[in-house]
Amino acid sequence: MTRDIKTLAAATALALAAALGPAQAAEPPATPLADIVRGPTDLPPPLDRDKAKTVRVHLTTVEKQGRLADGTTFSYWTFDGRVPGPMIRVRVGDSVELTLANAEDSMMPHNIDLHAVSGPGGGAEATLVQPGETAAFRFKALKPGLYVYHCATPTVAQHIHRGMYGLILVEPEGGLPKVDREFYVMQGEVYTEEPFGTAGEATESYDRLIDERPEYFVFNGAVGALTERAPLKAKVGETIRLYFGVGGPNKTSSFHVIGEIFDRVYAMADLVRPPARDVQTVTVAPGGAMVAELTAEVPGTYMLVDHALSRVERGLVGHLEIDGPANPKVFQKLTPDQLSER
Repeated sequence: MTRDIKTLAAATALALAAALGPAQAAEPPATPLADIVRGPTDLPPPLDRDKAKTVRVHLTTVEKQGRLADGTTFSYWTFDGRVPGPMIRVRVGDSVELTLANAEDSMMPHNIDLHAVSGPGGGAEATLVQPGETAAFRFKALKPGLYVYHCATPTVAQHIHRGMYGLILVEPEGGLPKVDREFYVMQGEVYTEEPFGTAGEATESYDRLIDERPEYFVFNGAVGALTERAPLKAKVGETIRLYFGVGGPNKTSSFHVIGEIFDRVYAMADLVRPPARDVQTVTVAPGGAMVAELTAEVPGTYMLVDHALSRVERGLVGHLEIDGPANPKVFQKLTPDQLSER
C-alpha cells in the first residue's frame, strides 16, 4: 500500500490537535477541507453548431485531502480538483487537442485514458506525466456516445478509486433532442482500512482494493454528495436528462430512480439507435455509461440508487427534488375517511 508524505503529515496534525484539546483553542485554525464534489449541474451546455472543429481541452491532475463522509477525510487524486473530473463535450468529427498537466505538489505520476479515443492506450501512453510535467496529444472523435475516461497509471484501480474518472460526451450529428435540464452523475467505490463511517482520516486499503471489497460506494465522489451537498433539482413536467457513468473500478451498477420510470434510455450510451422506452433499472458496467431521460409528474424527493440496495448503507444515494403542484390524478395518499367512502 502506498501512502504519501502529505497524508502522513495530515494524520499527525489531526492526532496532535486531539491530544492538545480545548486548552489550545488559540492556535491558528486548520486549513479548510477541500470540497472535492462536482455538482450534478457542472457540465457544458449542448453544442450549438453543425460543423466539426478543433476543440482544446486542458486538464490538471491534483492530489488533495477532501471530505469522504461526515467526520471522515480521504486523500483523493483528481482531474481538476473534483470527482468526477470535468465532463468534456464535443461533436462527432471534432479534432480534440488534450493537454494534461500534473500539479507540481503531486506525489504520483498520472495520465488519462479516454474510451472515446481510437489510438494506443486511449491516450494514456501519450500523457504519462510526472509531478510538474505537461503532455498533450490530438485525437479525432470518430463515434458518437458517452464515454468514460480515467487515469491508467499502474496500479490503475488505485488511481480510479481515489477519484480519477470522468465522462466525455461525443454528440451525434444534429446533436441530441432538447431537454429542460441535464445532470452529470458518476458512481464510484472507495477502499479503506477503516470501517465505513469511522471518524478521522481514512487510509487506503490495497488488499481490499485487489479483493474488490469496497467500504464506500459514492455518487460524485463522497457520501452525501447528491443529498446534503448538491441534490438534483427540477420541476414537475420538465424533461430531465441524466448522463450517468460508472468509474468503478470494479462494481457494476443497477441504476434506478425510486418512484420514477425512465421515459427513454440510451443503453450503453448508444446515441445512434433509437432509445429504449419505459425502463425501470439500467445496468451499467464499470468503465461504462448510459443516458436516460425522465419527466416527473408528481412533486417530491426521489431517490437515486444502485438497486443493489445494500450499497445505500455504504453511502450510495442521491436525491432528485421535484417542485410543483400536487397531482392527485397520478398519485395520492388515501386517508382512512377516503377509504371508508369506497
